[in-house]
Amino acid sequence: MAVDTAAPADRRSWLALYTLCAGTLMIVLDGSVVTVALPTIGRDLDFSQSNLAWLVNAYMIAFGGLLLISGRLGDLLGRKRLFLSGIALFTAASLLCALATTQGVLIAARFIQGVGGAMASAVTLGMIVTMFPRPRETAKAIGIFSFVAAAGGSIGVIAGGVLTEAAGWNSIFFINVPIGVVILIAALRIFAPDRGLGIGAGADMVGALLVTSGLMLFVYSINKIESDGISSARTLGFGGLAIALLIGFVWRQSRARTPLLPLRIFRSRYTSGSNAVMVLFVAGLFGFQFLLALYLQSVAGYSSAKTGLAYLPGPIVIAVISLGCSAKLITRFGPRAVLVAGMVATTIALALLGRLPVDASYGVDVLPSVILLGVGAGLALPAVIGLAMSGATPADSGLASGLVNTTQQVGGALGVAVLAALAGSRSDSLIRDGKSAAEAVTDGYRLAYLVAAALMVLGIVLAAAVLRTPEAAAQPGPAGAGAPDAEEAGIPAPQTNA
Repeated sequence: MAVDTAAPADRRSWLALYTLCAGTLMIVLDGSVVTVALPTIGRDLDFSQSNLAWLVNAYMIAFGGLLLISGRLGDLLGRKRLFLSGIALFTAASLLCALATTQGVLIAARFIQGVGGAMASAVTLGMIVTMFPRPRETAKAIGIFSFVAAAGGSIGVIAGGVLTEAAGWNSIFFINVPIGVVILIAALRIFAPDRGLGIGAGADMVGALLVTSGLMLFVYSINKIESDGISSARTLGFGGLAIALLIGFVWRQSRARTPLLPLRIFRSRYTSGSNAVMVLFVAGLFGFQFLLALYLQSVAGYSSAKTGLAYLPGPIVIAVISLGCSAKLITRFGPRAVLVAGMVATTIALALLGRLPVDASYGVDVLPSVILLGVGAGLALPAVIGLAMSGATPADSGLASGLVNTTQQVGGALGVAVLAALAGSRSDSLIRDGKSAAEAVTDGYRLAYLVAAALMVLGIVLAAAVLRTPEAAAQPGPAGAGAPDAEEAGIPAPQTNA
């Protein structure tokens, strides 16, 4: 029997984890905080509705388009260097956002925020799995990270409503500045130095151009679905061009001498299958967060602050599950079983929202779904992220991290855009048939929730079929993690073959 020779993580590693999570929380919070503040920003700076959307689009295009290449650059140049650069750029851009007095400056600053957020976020998971080679510790660390990633959006809705009403929209950007400075100081003191593979190991500039432009166009086309429709010439045109660029990127990587994205990473069924499942799961989860906020404000008449508080039970439940028992459950039952259980809970929550009445009672019609979705996210996210990262070699962990983040971003954007478009189309049809606005809008949301539940069911089937338990003991991990410990944790050991 092999012996686990990997040293347990020390105090410095755990402090580094908390620093990484603080950076992730700041970036995740920013997205949902800005969404809540959009109406106030629009009034103060005289944004039209179409221009106001660019405060979200500019950030999403930069963030989603640069995650994959940022992850690979972390492998090549050093993950610590890229994380520090990303946090510094995000912090500086936040200050520029807070001081902006014109639409152009604010939109440009949001784009720069997206660049910095992508640089920092893309390497975070790669740093975590490198610092915690023992599967039990990996599961615990990823559980903590997953809580931050999952609960951050809901916490941002709360913080955005409170800050905007109490101190104005500028405060939602100003608050990032001292937080970012503290994270930079802590990271400089705590993070161990690391050396990348060198830019020559992946100096494929043609590939970099293809994947960055392809992903940016893809995110842009997704964001146009709600306003232009999924079958519009603009949506289909930009979407088709984006897919052509991404196909060209894959072709280029199969032939490049030093590929930016070595295609061997997709040979692992855990990497490929987990990312596919994650798209479906995150699409439903993000769709829930977006549509419920619209329902509570447009139909139920909640204020921004009250809407934020309505989400509060969700992050509390995610914290209890992610921080308290997800690692133990993964160790006891394996990640696939925990993932499926989390997705089942999420499916039930979305199905319950599929019967949402116009005059819903929060305690009867909304709260049970918020709690169940908290349970689902707390269980599913640590399990699926752990599986997605398990197929990466040490040299590719930054790339795998960037891929996971790209999957989450694209899945979330697709979920919000497609579900919102379905809800809007259904509502418009019912209004033309004579239904009241409240009834038509609510019925549109019900349809979107049922479609999201169907996506979850598809994800459950895919997880059960693809993410099977390893038939044999996994080989030792990159830092000497032994097979018995990996089997006990139920997480396949990271691959070491090139």
